[in-house]
Amino acid sequence: MTASVGARRPVVPTARMGDEPSTPTLTALLARRAQDAGDREFLRFPERSWTFADIDAWTSRLAHRLIGTDGVRPGDRVAIMLPNVVHWPVAWMAALKAGAVAVPVNCSYRRGDLAFVLRDSGARLVVTDGERAALVAEVLAAEPDLGDVRILDVADDGSEAFPTSAPEVAVEPATLANLQYTSGTTGFPKACMLTHGYWARLGWVCAAAAALDGQDVLLTAQPYSYMDPQWNTALALTLGAPLVVLPRFSASTFMADVRRHRASFVYVLGSMPTLLVKQPPHADDRAGDLRAVLCSGIPVALHQDLEERWGAPWREIYGMTESGVDLFSPFGDRTAVGSGSLGIPVPSKQVRIVDPAGSGAAVPEGVAGELVVSGAPLMCGYWNRPDATAATLRDGWLHTGDLVVRRPDGGIQLVGRIKDMVRRGGENVACAEVEAALERDDRVVGAAVVAVPDDILGEEVKAFVQLAQGVPADRATAQDVLERAGAQLARFKVPRYVEFVADFPRTPSERVSKPALRARAEADPGTTHDIARPRS
Repeated sequence: MTASVGARRPVVPTARMGDEPSTPTLTALLARRAQDAGDREFLRFPERSWTFADIDAWTSRLAHRLIGTDGVRPGDRVAIMLPNVVHWPVAWMAALKAGAVAVPVNCSYRRGDLAFVLRDSGARLVVTDGERAALVAEVLAAEPDLGDVRILDVADDGSEAFPTSAPEVAVEPATLANLQYTSGTTGFPKACMLTHGYWARLGWVCAAAAALDGQDVLLTAQPYSYMDPQWNTALALTLGAPLVVLPRFSASTFMADVRRHRASFVYVLGSMPTLLVKQPPHADDRAGDLRAVLCSGIPVALHQDLEERWGAPWREIYGMTESGVDLFSPFGDRTAVGSGSLGIPVPSKQVRIVDPAGSGAAVPEGVAGELVVSGAPLMCGYWNRPDATAATLRDGWLHTGDLVVRRPDGGIQLVGRIKDMVRRGGENVACAEVEAALERDDRVVGAAVVAVPDDILGEEVKAFVQLAQGVPADRATAQDVLERAGAQLARFKVPRYVEFVADFPRTPSERVSKPALRARAEADPGTTHDIARPRS
């Protein structure tokens, strides 16, 4: 094991977390690292690694090509539809050096999704590869209003002939960097407008939250079109540290990859902690260099087990695409382990807990209310969505849609999503609470709770449950799983219906996509076990 968190000198001390980043744009961060640490490793992919100087020169050449050959001008949108290959961050940084706005596109998109994003963003160019170029061309040919969109295949980008000096394009902290489409767990995605200052601030805050330095090795396994690899890239630039990028997340090999690459920092979220801890223990689980894990949604019942198994502290960090990071749990705070607390506000943020009905009034301690945040970083708004922007950003406060309570110790605890509730008779049931109770059962790999119509109560509680291998998916198991969960829940919160599934449709952030889950269940219904109980 390497030295523990706090034993080395962090690049951004916790006391400076609320300061303005010393280098306020992504392009300036890359230029700075190329100058002061040019020969140090920056990006490591399976095939090879690249230094800060390598990436700085490559992105400058490609930026010149975008301007000179593709006619990209400041403010133009450049879509990037690539898997986890080095060309993704290169295309991102090149677009930013050209003054353009990057539009990350999920590689799993098919015709309808892709056409929507290209049309909604007004993209001028799509950077892609041979595997996806045919799909892009098919969409462009079928949509007359997209006929002027160009395609750039990274296999032959023609950038070698262009200069390695950065184009003379003005980029400021307020310059728009990304149209970042949300993962759409509750509906069609909206694009968050994120600036250079947003990304620079996000890297700065995360560096301070985890007390990292230039000796650390970062590792990510999420799709680059999602937020995590992008803010990890900003973090690597902030630290002058290398970032290891895996092709994809695999629970069975993730921790082995962490050890193999001697990674000291990772970020995980969604179902990832549960999937990891349910893997068979390995003799080398504590043998690596891992010293800090940030996680969004640490399962309370598993928190201590996660730390003991891999010998590193796991701390909660709360945020969303719209607001970056809002809350964090300091690594020195051992009381955070197993507490379920989302943490405390980062110094550059202000938070309130208000009446979820929309009055704006603060709620008392211990009463559930909506978390609203202000400060930096924060999106500028939703692209082409003035009504959605007005509904989410009110008087400078971003309404997260998350129900939370303030604990007696000052920490903030998640209750659930305002829109992810079941209204059973006169009672509100938070789906997240029921899911957590179900997932504490060793036989349960994952759970997703939804509302289903009921003639008497209006809505009933249904649980989709993924079982561990070898566990029988029968009525007896359903009854026993509910009985165990019922020991932790009020009677009205216990699901009436259980449907066992082999897996869950997921967003790129490893969260269950409930719209896709419902659609799949309607198109191909499985066996639903009705574990009836007295009406109450």
